Amino acid sequence: MPKYVTLFNFTSQGITEVKTSPGRMKAAKEGIEALGGTMTEFLVTMGRYDGVVSYELPDDETAAMFLLKTGALGFVSTETMRAFDVDEFEGITDKI
Repeated sequence: MPKYVTLFNFTSQGITEVKTSPGRMKAAKEGIEALGGTMTEFLVTMGRYDGVVSYELPDDETAAMFLLKTGALGFVSTETMRAFDVDEFEGITDKI
């Protein structure tokens, strides 16, 4: 299943309502699971980004839908990367 890493920052609305963030994180995990995926890690960070989430979803279209729905809530802005584990990377490099 494709893997994704999303970096996020709280919007002004998100930081104003930061106390409700743990509940939104749980809702995001449930949303990913409802789409047939798995959240593998959720971390709040210090520095340029407020947090990072790694997860798996069935395909890029499902990931895009999840991210659009998340962004529409207005609590975070996101930057997402498609990720490849070592075995997937080896399979890619074998084709070079």
